[in-house]
Amino acid sequence: MSFLSNWHQYRIPTFLFSLCLSAVLLFSGEVSKTQPLAATVSNIAEAAPAGQVAAAMSADETSLSLTENVRKTVLENQLTVLTKEVHTAPVVTVQVWYKVGSRNEEPGVNGIAHQLEHMMFKGTKDRPIQFGRLFNALGSNSNAFTSYDQTAYFGTVERDKLRAMLELEADRMQNALINAEQLASEKRVVISELQGYENSPDYRLERAVMRSVFPTQPYGLPVGGTKADVEKFTVEQVQYYYHKYYSPNNATLVIVGDIETEPTLKLVKEIFGNLPNRAGERQSARAGENERQDSPTSSLPSSKSPITLREAGSAPILQIVYPLPPTNHPDVAALKVMDYILTGGRSSRVYQALVESGLASNAGGYAANLIAGGWYQLSATAALNRKLTEIDRVLQQTIADLQNQSVTEEELNRAKAQFRASVILSNREITAQAMQLGDDETSTGDYRYTERLLKEIADVSAADVQRVAQKYLQESDRAVGYFEPTELTADGGGGGTNSSQTSEQFNVGRPVDPAELAKYLPEFTTSATSTVQSLPQSFKLSNGLQVLLIRDRSTPTVTLSGYIQAGTEFDLPASAGTAALTAENLMNGTKTKDALTLAKTLEDRGASLDFGAAREGVSVDGYSLSKDLPTLIETLADVLQNANFPKDQLELSRQRAITDLKERLDSPDYLAYRTLQQTVYPKVHPFHAYPTYDSLKRISEADIMSFYKQHYRPDTTVVTLVGNFEPQEVRSLIETQLGSWKASGNLPKLNFPNVPLPQKLVRLNPVIPGKTQAITFMGYRGINRKDPRYYATLVLNQILGGDTLSSRLGTEIRDRQGLTYGIYSAFQAGEEPGLFLINMQTAPEDTNKAIASTIALLQDVHSQGVTPAEVDTAKRSISSSYSVELADPDNLTSEILMNEVYGLTSAEIRDFPRKILAVTQAQVNRVAKDLLQPDNLIVVTAGPSIAGGSSASTR
Repeated sequence: MSFLSNWHQYRIPTFLFSLCLSAVLLFSGEVSKTQPLAATVSNIAEAAPAGQVAAAMSADETSLSLTENVRKTVLENQLTVLTKEVHTAPVVTVQVWYKVGSRNEEPGVNGIAHQLEHMMFKGTKDRPIQFGRLFNALGSNSNAFTSYDQTAYFGTVERDKLRAMLELEADRMQNALINAEQLASEKRVVISELQGYENSPDYRLERAVMRSVFPTQPYGLPVGGTKADVEKFTVEQVQYYYHKYYSPNNATLVIVGDIETEPTLKLVKEIFGNLPNRAGERQSARAGENERQDSPTSSLPSSKSPITLREAGSAPILQIVYPLPPTNHPDVAALKVMDYILTGGRSSRVYQALVESGLASNAGGYAANLIAGGWYQLSATAALNRKLTEIDRVLQQTIADLQNQSVTEEELNRAKAQFRASVILSNREITAQAMQLGDDETSTGDYRYTERLLKEIADVSAADVQRVAQKYLQESDRAVGYFEPTELTADGGGGGTNSSQTSEQFNVGRPVDPAELAKYLPEFTTSATSTVQSLPQSFKLSNGLQVLLIRDRSTPTVTLSGYIQAGTEFDLPASAGTAALTAENLMNGTKTKDALTLAKTLEDRGASLDFGAAREGVSVDGYSLSKDLPTLIETLADVLQNANFPKDQLELSRQRAITDLKERLDSPDYLAYRTLQQTVYPKVHPFHAYPTYDSLKRISEADIMSFYKQHYRPDTTVVTLVGNFEPQEVRSLIETQLGSWKASGNLPKLNFPNVPLPQKLVRLNPVIPGKTQAITFMGYRGINRKDPRYYATLVLNQILGGDTLSSRLGTEIRDRQGLTYGIYSAFQAGEEPGLFLINMQTAPEDTNKAIASTIALLQDVHSQGVTPAEVDTAKRSISSSYSVELADPDNLTSEILMNEVYGLTSAEIRDFPRKILAVTQAQVNRVAKDLLQPDNLIVVTAGPSIAGGSSASTR
């Protein structure tokens, strides 16, 4: 998983491997979160310490120290401890970073670090219980990942639960339970995860190219491992890696949040100080592996011909990789600037050369500089009927231009601004701040590394950029990969006939006993006071535009979230895709600025503004440094009022949409969800329409302009801002920029017909050639946000499938049977009733068993209900996690926004926990009777052919 937005642009690549899927799969915003977020915003609004306020209020962010208040302590057992006081919200994050990853592996044991990461959740000698359940009971937002150089475990909780989190991490550092039964079950889960990645042509191509660049080094191995190696792992091998690397002397503990440093360090010494150091046991897997800082020697293919994969797929893909030096090399700063000049946004050279020219539907890159070396990767997906050889030629010319001609001062300054803004924006919340500290310390030995890199980047010259481009982007050093899709055997649209569920029955096991769980939970206290002292400031312009503001002085940033009632629900079947194309083209030009000018206006400041059409409404996402908020608002106002949809840009975006549709229909996740949605909602329902090749080709410039004029209007628009600003100044700015925006015509209305449940269970199996993992979505029409059963439904869902490691579904289907990498349930409660759905990923041979077990479990909950202890545990988990979630400005902004959209009061953000805690067992069991109807499910499994399900083609 990618653990920080924009992180790959300045530290490490995005293909980290996590313990579990972090959320239900999202498809253009169609699957919303099950649990809404609520906030304790008292400290966020006004309680930042004076030093942080001074830094945040500075117009010049050079005064902002990313490592202010950080203290580094090394215990006697050599455990490195980093603490940072951040008093902006009553939460704290606890992270443990181990210096072990796929870099410490070799063929035969590839993926063992990742396998060990999974095993660390299986329990300890004193706590033989799934640790995910313990974290869930604490209301912790917890997960883990394995990368090339590190494995990290992280969880964010209310500050009163700090001791409990530390005790759990100390326990599994020394006492992890690794036995044959647990390993056998979790190996199946890992294989399911790996095969899920294999569904992606990008992953398969990248694996082949990296193996070519690093044929004799661990960086050429896939981080997650291979199925062949995972199948052979023994208990002794996994235990060996555990004892070798999971030791205080090889670990960094990071604690960031609402803490007092001295008492926290005393607590750490009490809990971790007596853990034995395994230094005597530990020897490097390779001589000098932790000290190696030289550039990797890569034996590139003797033939310069591209590595070509001809397999089932949707669109041609190009990947190019150049070896780079390690993270502490003096050229890294110039390489980061070079990367932004080549791939940093719409104004970048690669985007202009490939995407704006119509050669590619998307293109990008990143520079990875790790402990023992690095690489620079460029990639592109070919546009319709364009050749990879042509794209490769243009890309080579783009690089040659950079090598032979000096970059402009404008490009240099823009790249530096983008890098700096991405770092600051990525440090808006405490989990991300701890991530930066942990990665810097374990990768470079210096938790101040990113701060040092910022200073080095400020000194990079145009000559430096040209020099590193000449030095590292040599044609003779590169490895090239082509993915050329073979002709697919299917054509059609994901339909299919109905069939009944197989009659196979499986034992679903007993539900998790909360009393058993409580025996293993560390003691913790809960704060008696968590009242909200301030609510969002709200005002409405005379034209009907609604604005909500919360001032957050903790960082010099602003987060903007908006909603416009112009989503795909307004698409007509014959022109489906109009809403998405309109949203995408908003940034393609206005009456006074063309697309490139709009892009440069934002990117010169490291700001961003994006629009995306979802099932209900168009989402608006904007980010900037505080001093650049006027530019962000001015750009928003310009495109909302003056977009002109130039024909050439519309044609390019249409071609990109067609290519994107081909790729999506080749994705089992998307196809399964789309098939479910279109099966649940009849053709006359606004939620049924999806774009097709024909509908996308049919949309005209006039259609786009008409949709824009009809649906983009102030009286259906809500804008929320959270950040460091003066509310009165922002109000004046918005009134100036958007006050004259006028609505045109009558308010558009839609008819939402009643959607009955299916009369019987339906199985569908749209088949996609070449896929190794099956994705299943099952469900039917659910409830809307204002349904009085909503809060009881959230509690039910938390018990049923709200967390893959602690719910009934996760405990049974994933943990006990090992049938899936991740399984979740969700209620899409929007303005209109969305889906109740369950989502899981399985091997084809396990799919029917997993489906049958899931249905049996639903039948049990429907008929038997849930226990009082389960309800109490779920309520505590939901209410405890709300303040944790709202410490993230993205979540806070979004929650304030959607409460307004759904017509809830501004006090909902404060009242939500009380409403959850008021839910009774009787209410939950009544909801289980009402809303869980296992005999009426629509079950869609996309990917390989599954026996027992009706086949349906993919096009």
